Amino acid sequence: MEKSKRLYIIGAGFAGRTLANELSSKAIFGEVVAFLDDDAQIIGRKIDGIPVLGPIKDVAFLLRTNPADEAIIAIPDAEKEYLKEIYSILKNAGFLKIRILPDISQIIEGDAHLIQTRSIDLQDLLGRKPVTINLKESLSYVRGKRVLVTGAGGSIGSELCRQLLSGGAARLYLLGHGENSIYQIDRELHLLQEEGVGEKAAIVPVIGELKDADYIDYIMSQLKADVIFHTAAYKHVPMMEANPVAAIENNVLGTENLINSAVKHGVKHFVHISTDKAVDPASVYGASKYICERLVLDAAKKGETNFVAVRFGNVLGSRGSIVPLFQQQIDKGGPVTITHPDICRYFMTISEACSLVLKTGGVGENGCLYLLDMGEPVRIRDLAEQLIRFSGYEPETEIKIEYVGLRPGERMNESLLSSEEVPALTDYSRILRINRKEPLSFDINTLLEELRPICRLNPNKPESYRCIELLKNILLKYKLYPLTPNPYPLTPNP
Repeated sequence: MEKSKRLYIIGAGFAGRTLANELSSKAIFGEVVAFLDDDAQIIGRKIDGIPVLGPIKDVAFLLRTNPADEAIIAIPDAEKEYLKEIYSILKNAGFLKIRILPDISQIIEGDAHLIQTRSIDLQDLLGRKPVTINLKESLSYVRGKRVLVTGAGGSIGSELCRQLLSGGAARLYLLGHGENSIYQIDRELHLLQEEGVGEKAAIVPVIGELKDADYIDYIMSQLKADVIFHTAAYKHVPMMEANPVAAIENNVLGTENLINSAVKHGVKHFVHISTDKAVDPASVYGASKYICERLVLDAAKKGETNFVAVRFGNVLGSRGSIVPLFQQQIDKGGPVTITHPDICRYFMTISEACSLVLKTGGVGENGCLYLLDMGEPVRIRDLAEQLIRFSGYEPETEIKIEYVGLRPGERMNESLLSSEEVPALTDYSRILRINRKEPLSFDINTLLEELRPICRLNPNKPESYRCIELLKNILLKYKLYPLTPNPYPLTPNP
C-alpha cells in the first residue's frame, strides 16, 4: 500500500478511536489525518493528536487531495439512512475507496480492528438499524464449552463463527463437506484472532458428510461437543426441485443423524436454523426444512439436550442470493433479471440474523420454535433499482431490468407463519416464539420411514430408490408440496 495514503475516519466514537490507535501503530496502511464527525461538542478538538473536523457534509469536499485517499466509516450503530447520507457525501466528494466497520464491531462491545473493515456495499445501506446485543453476555452459555457449527463455510455458518470468537468457547469446530469453504473460514478466524479479535478458542476444521450416519456418530463421540449450531443444508430452491432426493437425503436424514448423535453423546444445546420457506411449503427444499423443524422439536422429548429451532427469511448478501447475482449482472452491463415485478421477500443482514440466533440459543426453551422479527417485506424490483444506482447507473436507461417468471419451487410472496401458528412476544427484542393452535396432524417418524427407502437403497424396496415421483407423491400426501402448478411460469419478457 502507498505510504502517502491519507486516511479519514468517519466517526470519533469509541470504535473510531480504537481503529485510529491501531492504524497509528501500522503506518504502512497510511496516515490518519482526521476524524470527521457531526457532533458539535467535539468538532474542533483533537483526540490522541488527531483533529476532529465537521460537519461531515461541509468538510468532506475540502479534504481529498490524492486519489489514494481513503475514508473508513466507523459508526457501527448508525441508522441506515444516516449511512446512506454519509456514503453519498463521500462518493460525491471523490473518495474512490470507502470502507466500513460492519455491525459486528458494534455487537461486540464497541471493540474495533482494522481487519474487520471491508469495502462498503449495498447491504450496509439496506434494511434497518441492527438490534444491539452484548454478545459476551449473551454467549455465556458457550464459555469454556466445545461448540460445533455445521455448514461452517456457508454465509450463516461463517458469520456465526466470527461472532462466536467473542464467546470464550474452549473449542470451535467447523464442520462442512466443502474443503475450500472450510479452509477459508478456518484461515479467516485465525487471522482475526492474530489481530486481537475475540478470544483464543482452539479452532478445529472438520470435513465430513451429515448424511453419513456412521461418520456423524463417530465424529460426535470424538468431538464431545456441548453446543451445536446446525446451519448446514442444501438451500437453492430451483436446484433442489431438479434434485429433490438429494434435498431430502441431505437436509432431512442428515439432520436426523445429527439429532440422534447429539442426544446419544450428551450435547447440552442444539440450535437449528430454519427458513420462511418451511411455511406451507411450495418446494421440496421448503418441505425438507419443515420436516427438520418438526424433527428438532420432537427431539426435545428425548434425553437432556435443549433443542430449539430458529426461523427467519432471506439474509442480504448470502452466497447464491439475489444481491451478489444482481451485482454480477450489473458488472457485465445487465440486464438485471427479476422473476416478477411484484415479487417480495423478507430480508435482514447476516450479522443481525446471527446475533439473534446466538441469543436465542442461550435463552430459548426446550422444544420451542422461534421466529426472528424480519420487519416489512421488500419488493425485489426496488432492491434491484437501489443496487443499480449504488453501482453508479440509472435503472432501465443504462441497466435494463428483465422479468423472467418464477422458477420451479418459487412463489410470489413468502410467509413467516402458517395459519396454524400464532406468534408470541418474548422478553427479547426481535425474537418471537411460535405456538401452534393444534397438534400436528401426522406422525413425523411415519413420514421418515416412507422417505427413507427413496434416499437409501433398501433391497426389499429397490423400486423406491431415487424415485422422484414417489417422493413427491409422499410429500403431497402429507400436504408438504403444492397441489397446483406455478401460476407464474418461466417466461421471458414479451
